[in-house]
Amino acid sequence: MGLSFSKLTFAQFGNSLPDQFDTDDLSIGGDIFNDFNEDLESEQVLEDERFYNYGRFVSLNLGLGVTTFSGNRGAAYDNSPPSINIGLNAFTNFQVSYLIGVAYSKHGMFFPNPISGGGETQIPGQVDVNMFRVYTGFRYYIDTTDLNTAITYSNPYGTMRLEYWYVNNAFIDNDTFEDDDGGGIGFGFGGGLEFPVELKQSYINVEFLVHSVAFHDRLTTKFQNRDGTGGVTDLTGLGYTTFVNYVISY
Repeated sequence: MGLSFSKLTFAQFGNSLPDQFDTDDLSIGGDIFNDFNEDLESEQVLEDERFYNYGRFVSLNLGLGVTTFSGNRGAAYDNSPPSINIGLNAFTNFQVSYLIGVAYSKHGMFFPNPISGGGETQIPGQVDVNMFRVYTGFRYYIDTTDLNTAITYSNPYGTMRLEYWYVNNAFIDNDTFEDDDGGGIGFGFGGGLEFPVELKQSYINVEFLVHSVAFHDRLTTKFQNRDGTGGVTDLTGLGYTTFVNYVISY
């Protein structure tokens, strides 16, 4: 019975072995992995050629937007849009790019009462807050080739950044208070969409980010009212940015 089954099994294959099965691969010493590696290399070459023909290499991002904050920092700040963004984006393939850039936003605080960081009768008044940041990070563009046209042309992506924020607090109503300057390192994460104006050349980018930053003044108590009745107990909180960028690609 076993012998008959074996004969039947081999008979079913007979001369109908697929063309891709080379006798060298089935013999002792044959190397089927070598052919597999050659196929992978050929696919990579084709993908590289497609990227060089249709992909973007470097993009310049010029944007305007809004920067806001949550927590006590958000409660203390009056935001003065627009925020400004300038960045460069370098692509390694269709899905991965690396970016560097700078951004700026302006805010304000107002204290009508003496604060713990000043004299008993000194009222700070208006405080101008200027925030500069530099960043580097990467984007991962989601493969949307199997989705509908609208999603494909929106070029959705996720992004993460390493950022350095520099903050300047200027007491413009009372020069007896010294300006407060300092920096902090943080991370930004979020995502965006890029809508083509002219394929491979220009795009409209919309990006939303959440920022967690170790600001130098995040734990300050100097902005509490001197009499203990109120004010700002500290300046903790997350940052949020929304930018609309005009993208020029090369």
